[in-house]
Formats: sequence, C-alpha cells, structure tokens
Amino acid sequence: MSSAPDILADAVERALRSAVGAENAGPAIIRPCADPKFGDYQANGVMALAKRLGQNPRALAEKVIAELQFSDVSEPPTVTGAGFINFRLTPSFVTRQIAAATNDERLGVPTVAQPKTVVIDFSSPNVAKPMHVGHVRSTIIGDCLARVLRFLGHRVITDNHLGDWGTQFGMLIIGWKRFRNDEALQQDAIGELERLYKYVNDHKELRDDAKAELVKLQQGDAENHEIWQKIIDLSMQEFSKTYQRLGVSFDHTLGESFYNPMLKDVVEELKRLNLARESEGAMCIFFEDNPELKKTSPLLIQKADGAFLYGTTDMATLKCRIDQWHPDEIVYVTDARQQLHFKQVFAAARKWWEKPPDLRHVYFGTILGEDGKPLKTRDGTPVKLADLLDEAEERALSVVTEKNPTLPLVERQQIARAVGIGAVKYADLSQNRTTDYVFSWSKMLAMNGNTAPYMQYAYVRVQSIFRKAGATKADIATVSLEHAAELDLAKHILRFPETLHAVAEDDKPNWLTGYLYDLTGKFSAFYENCPVLQSAEPTRSSRLLLCRLTADVIKRGLNLLGIEVIEQM
Repeated sequence: MSSAPDILADAVERALRSAVGAENAGPAIIRPCADPKFGDYQANGVMALAKRLGQNPRALAEKVIAELQFSDVSEPPTVTGAGFINFRLTPSFVTRQIAAATNDERLGVPTVAQPKTVVIDFSSPNVAKPMHVGHVRSTIIGDCLARVLRFLGHRVITDNHLGDWGTQFGMLIIGWKRFRNDEALQQDAIGELERLYKYVNDHKELRDDAKAELVKLQQGDAENHEIWQKIIDLSMQEFSKTYQRLGVSFDHTLGESFYNPMLKDVVEELKRLNLARESEGAMCIFFEDNPELKKTSPLLIQKADGAFLYGTTDMATLKCRIDQWHPDEIVYVTDARQQLHFKQVFAAARKWWEKPPDLRHVYFGTILGEDGKPLKTRDGTPVKLADLLDEAEERALSVVTEKNPTLPLVERQQIARAVGIGAVKYADLSQNRTTDYVFSWSKMLAMNGNTAPYMQYAYVRVQSIFRKAGATKADIATVSLEHAAELDLAKHILRFPETLHAVAEDDKPNWLTGYLYDLTGKFSAFYENCPVLQSAEPTRSSRLLLCRLTADVIKRGLNLLGIEVIEQM
C-alpha cells in the first residue's frame, strides 16, 4: 500500500509541474509537521523553488494548492509562514490504511521498488585481544542498520573485518613458543594471549626475535602459520560467544590477512594509474584537487621500507568488495576518530573508479563514564564487553527478582538476559550516534522513560489485554476511529514505514527508538481514554485491533533494533 507521504509527494509534484512547468519543478519534500496544530505533514521546497524562479513563495504555495488533486487523503491543505503547505489526514483515509496494515504481515511497510546491494563493515575486533566496550557501538549499530535495510528489501552483505595481521603477531608467536601457559590458555584463551603480548612487548630484548618470527610468518613458514591460525581460531571462539549473546551474525568474516596477498598488486596499479607517487621514499596518494584534504597528510599506502599500511589494506578491501559483490553502497561503522582516514580512502576511490559505490562512514562518539571521561575500569583499562554484558544481566536479574520473586529462577534468568542485553543495546541506539553519551546503569535499566525495559514492559502490558479478552472478533473487526486518541494512535502507527526509511537514509537508529517511545505514549493516552474490554461490539473488536497492531509494531521495531520482546516481566 502507498503511504501518506508518498501519495502527498506525488500529488504535490504533479501540482508543481502544472504550476511552474515540468522543466522548473523539482521533487516534493514531505515531512511530518513539527507542530501538530498545523497538521500531520508539510510540503517543503516551495520557498526554495520560488526563490530560484524569482516568485513570491506564499503566492506560489497558494498556486500549488489550487492545482492539487487527490481524493480524501487530506483535509483542505493550508499555507503557513512564508510558504509551507500543511496537510491533515482525513479519518477515512487513516481508517483504510490501518485496516490494510492490520491484514499485512509487514505492518504496512512495503519493500523498496529498487533494491540496492549494500555492504556493511562493522564490529572488527583485533585478534588476541578481548572485545571491549568500544566494540559495542560498532557491533550493534551495524547490526541494526543491516536488519532495517534487509527488512526494507535491500540485499545486505555484512562483513566483520578482523584485525588478524600485523606486527603484533611476531610478539604473539614468540610468546606462544616460549612463555605459553596451556592451563591458562584453556581457561581464558584471550586473557592468556593478551598476557603473552604484553609480556613480550614489555621486554625490549625480545623485540628483535619477535621481528624475526614475524618475517618468517610473512614468508610462509609452516610452524608460524600454524600458530597464527591457532591464535585466530581461539580468538574467534571467544568472539562468537559474545556475538551469540548479542544476537549478531555476519555473512563474512574476512580479516586483514585475507587481503594481504593483494596489497602489492594494488600499490602497483595505483602507481601505474599515476594515482600514487613517491614522497621521501614512501608511496602516497595526494589530494591537491580536494579543498578539504589538500592540506592534510597524504594517504600512505607503502612505507619507505616496503611495508604496507591500513590505507593499503582498505584500498585492497574496497577493490575486492567491488569486484566480488558489485555493491551500490558500502558502509563503514567505526568511531569518529577515523573520519579523516575514511575521507581520504573515499577520495582515493573516486580517483580510482569513475563511478564507485556510494561510500559512507557511519561514525559514532565515545561511551563516557559518569565522570564525563571515556568509560574504563578502576585500573584505567577499557571495560571488557563480556564483563559489561555479565553485569547487565546480573543487574536485570535483581530488578526481575524484585518485581516477580515467585517466578522460577530459570525464567527469571531468561527474562534478565533479554532485559539486560536489550538495555545495553537500546541505551546506545537511542543516542544520536555522532555524539558521546554517558553510560548509566540506573537510566538504562529504568522501568520508565525511553529505555528497553520500559519498551519491553509496554509490549507485555499490551499482550496482557489479549489474555484478559479471551475470545474476540478482533481478527475480523471493522476498524472504527471515532475518538481523537484512537485517531492519533492510528496516525502514529502509519508512520512506521517512513521511520524505517529515515533510519536507512540517515544511518541513525535513534529515529526508530524515538518513534517507538512516542508510540507507547500515544497508546497510553488511547488506553486511558478509550475503554477496550469494557466497550460493546463492534467498538471492542476495533480497539483490540489497534492494540494488536501496536504490539506488533513494538515487537517488529525492537526486533529491528536487535532487542528481544518477552511475554512477562
């Protein structure tokens, strides 16, 4: 079914072509009204068009209104300000749309007409090191974007670009050979590997030996390659446990080592195309034609000693993804500190390919402690992600036990897992990803406010209505939106598709968390003002349909955030 914004946009575009000529008219921009008193939607862009054509914007808006043609989608539109066109949906249109959404397993969300192939690069931990709190943002933001894009109908390819190659492996290999504790390795593989690395790194007399072991690895030494593979396997076993807890999976896990054989050829091709040139012995890509980057350092792709760098690997990775998957878009989800690096990689790609994919760096801020500094343990080290998730489940179990002490322990633990992990995810996804945010257990586990526990409880509360309702005709009811609170809730439900498109377009999951929080508020107003179970038929069944649709949207929305719903709390 066509959404209200799509219908309005088509009507406004036709009216614009009629008012100013097809050669002058541009696409219509339909946005929700910032202030509901003006209506439900607003057509923007008339003022910019009027300015370009040298016309009075308000007069042009009135002219567009006169040309508008649609049935009963909207009440007669109005003009406010310098030329904003406002639309208020008619109850009959909302009723038809809600009825259609109720009978649609996709809840009124159509798949896109032109699906894209989108590669999403996220998480990317380093082998032989524990995943820490810094990895949680990349992991859950990337997973959420993948879920939303897939639901909208795009072909999504997720890739976990592991840090599994580099100078650290010389230290790890010599540590493995000389100082390995097999008992510790069995009990905590990542902890033991981390200890080995630190031990060798702290003893300068071992560094030359470590370099020699690295060279042997790079030259294909069988013993060192076997040790390297064991280190990767042990690391992946630990990473997999964390990903399983988070409900995150990947289509591919292609680490830096996968691209290592390609690096020499990439450098040679960039040199042959005159995209890279020598500077002080190193091979670099310069950006003299880029106003933003021309004053920055160049992108180094080979050091004077012949060694390759992150930039080389990223260029090789990009080439491989384009050659193998032919993507329309490639999205990199990393922290904000890598902004300059990716601007350079993307600029280099635009030199290399005439029409590269749409390359986007979805960056995020830092998780802060309540002291306003990056979140760390008392000894100043990053908080391990596994420890963070353990504490989330423990704290959630305390809350669940306090609320439902008579529930069997196994059930309380299952609820605590969903609530605790969900709280960590939701607290992160509800932020504007580009900013830092303060990590607060009390806020993220609160049963009120914009939190996962509140959203999960809202779902449980709606579900409880159906347990009390017993037999119902809700599945065959005719929708009737007679009360203002019913209409308001219904209109908000219909905004689910446009919310998901906003998440996809802006790479911001907080559009979805904000939508869901507002949905629960509108449902509360509806439930307080519109008796459901106490109403006579057919009103009772119609309102039960609204309840069902609300629960389904909450469940689907939380699922797209990677958060479980539960049937009781």
